[in-house]
Amino acid sequence: MLRFVYTCLLMLAAPFLLASLYKKRPGVPPIGKRWQEHFGISPKVNGHQPLWIHAVSVGETLAVTPLIKALKERYPDLPILLTTTTATGAEQAAKLSDWVEHRYMPLDFPFALRAFIRTQQPRALCIMETELWPNTLAAAKRAGLPVTVLNARLSERSCQRYAKVQPLFNLLAKHLDQVLCQHQDDANRFNQLGVPDSVVQVTGSIKFDLSLPDGLEQASEILRDELGKQRPVWIAASTHSGEDEQVLDAHRQVLSQHPDALLILVPRHPERFDAVEALCMQRGFTTARRTHTQEVLSEPSVYLADTMGEMMLLLGACDVAFVGGSLIGDKVGGHNLLEPAALAKPVLSGPSYFNFTDITTQLLQAGGANIVENSEQLAEAVTRLLSDPQAQSDMGQAAFKVVKNNQGAIQRTLDALAATLTFPQP
Repeated sequence: MLRFVYTCLLMLAAPFLLASLYKKRPGVPPIGKRWQEHFGISPKVNGHQPLWIHAVSVGETLAVTPLIKALKERYPDLPILLTTTTATGAEQAAKLSDWVEHRYMPLDFPFALRAFIRTQQPRALCIMETELWPNTLAAAKRAGLPVTVLNARLSERSCQRYAKVQPLFNLLAKHLDQVLCQHQDDANRFNQLGVPDSVVQVTGSIKFDLSLPDGLEQASEILRDELGKQRPVWIAASTHSGEDEQVLDAHRQVLSQHPDALLILVPRHPERFDAVEALCMQRGFTTARRTHTQEVLSEPSVYLADTMGEMMLLLGACDVAFVGGSLIGDKVGGHNLLEPAALAKPVLSGPSYFNFTDITTQLLQAGGANIVENSEQLAEAVTRLLSDPQAQSDMGQAAFKVVKNNQGAIQRTLDALAATLTFPQP
């Protein structure tokens, strides 16, 4: 009965969801003729009984990429079906075409999911992080598919919200065969909500097992040469509306001490690229967009990174990294600090990082990250680090050590999957 009510509500919300998915936005690829896939009408993938992995968007797709490559190395004959919900996720998935076939995830309607599963005949469903939908889980179990949550995380805030709708969470949890958690805190929260110990285990965050792309170091050096080898460069990554203003205020203060400093500004959402450029110009900063110029910037300015999937490249070209989503109260809860840490960059974050509490806490305790409360503290921290290369190096190496000490999650995840699923042997 509860799922029936949920489905009715979803049908009422569907037009708005679809309008959001299909709305044309600058920098976002169109879904185009593939819209039917959201209703379960999709071409069958090559191969028998693919492993179905769902990664909702770009971040999840990037995170699961090392696991996909490890699966294909261990089971070269295993077909993998990767679904995403968003077009930007699909664009990222297209880069994995040597290892997976991509389809759009059906909307959470029973008829769409039945059609999708009937066509694809997957052997199991693996969901990245905590993208849990009632009808998806029910349809998978009805089809006899084992369901595993990979890299599962559950913040204290999400746990409290689920607790308020415990019957709905119970509806989700009863269909889960494995919940492979990033950290013990996550496992404790799943247990607190009634998921049994037999289902939950801690395998670690596969995001720690970052696989740096071949040639990344050389490409980052080339970009740094273009931006100015000798000038100080800092990056504000994954910023949100209301945060760009604070970052630009901080940059103005940084320029008072480092007149040739360059800020690489990376808005989180591509539809904001034009608005952020206008903001930079309005604030009086000479601004260059990555897609519009490759010229060396010879004066203090902002380099607007208006591309997708290049974060590691951009981080590799900077001296200090600030990670956004963390200076605008509790609206977002921060973003992952691991990418700059994996490149041995000193990391700064705002005070709101509840989505990545464990990772951020480890970096703080190790001296690889600092918290800044506002634009003034951000400017002070950036200025101090740009003035002290040894402090940069010490802090960056401390961050890198945290990453190295936590690696191994992919192997533990592979072992957990092998213990419960049947894979084709090479």
